[in-house]
Amino acid sequence: MIQNVSLNTIGLSPAALNPSERKATTPAEATQSFAAFLKKALDDVAAQEQNVGTVNDQFIIGQADVNDVMIASAKAELSLNLTAQVRDKVIEAYQEIMRMQV
Repeated sequence: MIQNVSLNTIGLSPAALNPSERKATTPAEATQSFAAFLKKALDDVAAQEQNVGTVNDQFIIGQADVNDVMIASAKAELSLNLTAQVRDKVIEAYQEIMRMQV
């Protein structure tokens, strides 16, 4: 099932898309904002992993369909793969910064 996702759902406000409406942020504010966004994203991945366990348990006792199990499992797998890719990109960026000559 495909769901419509609004910009507010993924943490973007309409002002974030319009450069003229943005206010200047300090590096500390940007770091806190990014940290909060990252924490929320990781919490969502963990929640999907827990949902897979719940749906599996429901399937075992006959309260869920195999389709529900497969959908929950696919969503969790995609989230985990995305998280791993983001982690790899962050590590790659860090290594690139460390290779810079000062």
